[in-house]
Amino acid sequence: MQIGVTFPQTEIGADLGAIRDYAQAVEGLGYKHLVVFDHVLGADPTNRPGWRGYTYLAALTHLELVPAVIILPQRQTALVAKQAAEVNILTGGKLRLGVGVGWNPVEYEALGANFNTRGRMIEEQVEVMRLLWSQDVVSYKGRFHTITEAGINPLPLGRSIPIWMGGSADILLHRVARLGNGWFPQGQPDDQMYETVERLRRYVREAGRDPGTVGIEARMNAREGDLDEWVRQTEGWRELGATHISINTMGAGFKSLRDHINAISRYKEALAV
Repeated sequence: MQIGVTFPQTEIGADLGAIRDYAQAVEGLGYKHLVVFDHVLGADPTNRPGWRGYTYLAALTHLELVPAVIILPQRQTALVAKQAAEVNILTGGKLRLGVGVGWNPVEYEALGANFNTRGRMIEEQVEVMRLLWSQDVVSYKGRFHTITEAGINPLPLGRSIPIWMGGSADILLHRVARLGNGWFPQGQPDDQMYETVERLRRYVREAGRDPGTVGIEARMNAREGDLDEWVRQTEGWRELGATHISINTMGAGFKSLRDHINAISRYKEALAV
C-alpha cells in the first residue's frame, strides 16, 4: 500500500517557505504522494446556517501530485485537459487526477455552471479528456461538448493520465466501476466500508473490468485518536485492499508547521515497526 500525506493547506497558509519546507520534509520521510484538496470559492457563512464548507497548491518535489478532488463540471473540459497535461509533463508523469461532482451549489452559481446536470456532465468530460490526451486531433459531438478537428499540445507522457473519483453515493460507485482508475472513499475501515468496497468490486466486474485495476485511496484523519489508532486504521484499510492511503493532519489541533511534520514523522516511523 502506497503511503502519502494530505497537505494541510488550511493551516499552513500561503507562506511559500513553509510550503517548501513541508513538501521537502514529506519527501525526505519517504512518503510517495501528496494529496491536495481543491475548491475554487469559499463562502461567507453569515447567511448560511450550519455551513461547513471551506471559507477559503502545489509543491515542487518528486512526489506524485494528487488533486483530490477537482470539481470537474465547474470547469471547461479542454482547459482542464490542457492544464493536466502540462502538470503531468512538469512532474515527469507523476500526476493522478482526482475529480468529483461536488456538493456546493455556491461554487456552481458563481462559476456559471449547472449544478443539476453535474453527474451527466462529468461522464462526458472524462471521455473528452481522454480523447484529448490520447489523440493529436479530436472531433467530438456530445451533449455538452463540440470539438471540430482540434487538439492540445503537448500531450501528456504516455498519452494518458489516471483519473480517480471521489464520493460515496451508489451512483458514484457505478461511475468509478465504468470510468475510473481509482476511488477515494470517505469513512473508516469498518463493516459498512467492507460492504461498500465489495459492492464497488462487484460493479467493476459487471462493467467487464478487473477489480484489481481500480485503485482505492483511503484517508486517515489524525484528529481521530492517537498514534496507535492511526496505525490500526491503516492496517484496517490494508486488509480491505486499499492500494493507497494518506494521513490528514488538518483539524488535529496542531499549532505550527513543525507540529504537522512531527505528526507525519511519528506515523511513518510507526508503520515501519
